[in-house]
Amino acid sequence: MRGRRSLEPEHRINGKVVAPEVRLVGENVEQGVYSREQALKMAQEQELDLVEISGSAVPPVCRIVDYKKFLYDQKKKQKEMKAKQVNVTVKEIRFGPNTDDHDFSFKLKHAQEFLKEGSKVRAYVFFKGRSIVFKERGEILLLRFIQELAELGIPELLPKLEGKKMFVVITPKKK
Repeated sequence: MRGRRSLEPEHRINGKVVAPEVRLVGENVEQGVYSREQALKMAQEQELDLVEISGSAVPPVCRIVDYKKFLYDQKKKQKEMKAKQVNVTVKEIRFGPNTDDHDFSFKLKHAQEFLKEGSKVRAYVFFKGRSIVFKERGEILLLRFIQELAELGIPELLPKLEGKKMFVVITPKKK
């Protein structure tokens, strides 16, 4: 049954509301606690549905609305919320402890592009074998990298050594 929509509605409506008393909220109704029958009668008079919004509350919270329109509005709100979410990607740039100027500037250009598009940049120096003795070279390289990107991004932390990698994460500046 994966991928299929359930035929059971998400909310209890009209006769499916089981609580003896309900709290009515919303437009075009006097807010307050009513008996189930009284709330159903009010909904029928307006030719709308009694929809249980919060079944866990005591008494359950209900609203008198057109159920189809209610569902449509909910889906619309969910879509808007999803559109407002920001997806942050992290791009990685790798250096060696003996990276020369040309390679450095090439990777710097890439990092600038990544920061301009709104991605975080994780730059790291990878120490192979005995090159771990050049830790200070790696730190100098990363500090220079941070300095070159100062107008586009802010480092989250100073260069940090973890195992064979010394890394720094740079977040783009807010515009």
